[in-house]
Order: sequence, then structure tokens, then C-alpha cells
Amino acid sequence: MTDLIKDLSELRLNYQKGELHEEQVNPNPHEQFLLWFNHALEARLHEPYAMSLATANAEGRPHVRTVLLRGATEEGYDFYTNYDSQKGIDLANNPYAELLFYWQEQERQIRISGRVVKISEEESTDYYHKRPRDSQIAAYVSTPQSGVISSREELQQRFWDLHDRVANQEQLDKPAFWGGYRLVPDYYEFWQGRPNRLHDRLSYTKTDGQWTLQRLMP
Repeated sequence: MTDLIKDLSELRLNYQKGELHEEQVNPNPHEQFLLWFNHALEARLHEPYAMSLATANAEGRPHVRTVLLRGATEEGYDFYTNYDSQKGIDLANNPYAELLFYWQEQERQIRISGRVVKISEEESTDYYHKRPRDSQIAAYVSTPQSGVISSREELQQRFWDLHDRVANQEQLDKPAFWGGYRLVPDYYEFWQGRPNRLHDRLSYTKTDGQWTLQRLMP
């Protein structure tokens, strides 16, 4: 396997698929997000709604993982998880987090930072019942999320045991330990790859309810 390792300093691409100019972006960063997000959807990129979520625990140790965007409004960006997961524990102690969208095919990246709050129980319940039934069952059996389990077989057995027990149950109750979070943004950064590593980076920072647009050094 070591023979496959190359000199990583020689691995690089020259980005040249777009430009990003202050006078062309929307003054509202959420509207600019929607513009790029819709471009990614129209291009049929693979799961453009997948995003990296970075949290940190009370001691400042960071954790990052991929989650799915399940709502995007002026109020914030929604995702769902187990409240007892590592991300849930982090957010209970440190409510600030960051999202990262990276669309390689379009050489674009968006960072969104802000405070995370739980969404309402009603919204969480409504979304839970929109999920495929097997995903609803999985929410029950994969707890405590991030906890240790002896084997894949044990996990599968838990799933099928519950699957059989609720076979005649028309609707499952949402688990109390599962629900949604909303990241309420106070910072956005839009990145467009450019030749010679002179990338375009535009940031929006919210101060006193107003967004300030700035260009950043690459």
C-alpha cells in the first residue's frame, strides 16, 4: 500500500470554472446561498444538500461530520439528529457551530457560522413522520448514537426485532431523544476557485441586524 503514496506536493488542480464579484452577488447572503444551492441542484450534483457540521465540546475540542440539510430559510439552516449524539452533547455545552458546503464540480464552497438552537417539537415530529418508516425505526435502534456496539449483527437484530414489534402500528411516535436543530447564521463566506490560487472569497458579517459584505484575501 505504501507504494501508492505519492508526493502530495505535486497533486493540484487549476480552478477556472467561475468568478465571484461584489457587484454581482445578492446583498442578502441567504438569497445568494439559494442561488448557488439551486445551481447545484440543477446541475444534478451528488447530494448537494450534504454539509459538514463542525461543533466543539466544552473544552474546545472540535468534532466534524457530514449531515443533511433539511430546511433553509431566512431564520436558519435545519438538520436532524439524536440529541444524545456527540453533536448533541457538544451543542448542549457550546451552541456555536459552522456548516460547510463544498461542490467540487462547480469549484464552490460556502461556510455558514452561527448559534444553534433546537427547533420546535412540532416541527421535529412533522419531519420525523415524513421520513421512510425504516429510517424512523433506525432512529430508535441506533441509540445512544456514537455509543459502542459489539457487532453489525447486533445492530441488525435490534432493527428487525423492533421492525416486527411495530409491524401493525400505523404510526410511530417520535423518540424523545431525537429532533431538529437550526443554525441561525451571523457569518457567511462564499468561495469560488480561481486560477493561480487567487481564489475569490466574499464574506457577509451580521452586525446590529445588518449584513456587511467584504472581500477576503485568498
